[in-house]
Amino acid sequence: MNRRRALTGLLAAPLALWGCSDRPSFHSMDVTGADFGKDFRLTDTEGRVRTLADFRGKLVMIFFGFVQCPVVCPTALIRAVEVRRALGKDGEKIQVIFITLDPERDTPEVIKGYTTAFDPSFIGLYSDQAGTEKAAKDFRVFYQKVPTGNSYTIDHTAYTYVYDELGRLRLAVKHDQPSEKTTEDIRMLLSQTQPG
Repeated sequence: MNRRRALTGLLAAPLALWGCSDRPSFHSMDVTGADFGKDFRLTDTEGRVRTLADFRGKLVMIFFGFVQCPVVCPTALIRAVEVRRALGKDGEKIQVIFITLDPERDTPEVIKGYTTAFDPSFIGLYSDQAGTEKAAKDFRVFYQKVPTGNSYTIDHTAYTYVYDELGRLRLAVKHDQPSEKTTEDIRMLLSQTQPG
């Protein structure tokens, strides 16, 4: 976990630069106006090519991870479940997307089983190795394989990226932020209507 904490800290400084004093005060990092995470072109578990535009009108939470991740990934997805539940009817306005960094092991069937175990509405996306590397680069997500005996794990950036209903990247939620604070941030975003 020390290595993961170091990676998170390394990314926190540049992300924090986008915060502005005249914006609402979020618990998460305000990355409104960031020049990354503009879009993706990935495949869902039903074989359909998806882009960010497909989810316009929804508040989107995107998390990069891998199915065999022992702690950070399930914690992020459980938090998303808790946020949707805490928001009641407004929770239906949220689309949670899990993007795998491990296309070698995370087949569509494996991803679907994993995401639906948390919530049937969650969507899992994947690509081949080249497409995975491009998506990670486009979202400034660091990841690398780390050998563990006869297998491997993956160290990776552990932010959840949050997009407003107009498809604009607004927040980066740290992996250890409680669901209560994340819910407050999401509720604030849902209450805002800022065109264009």
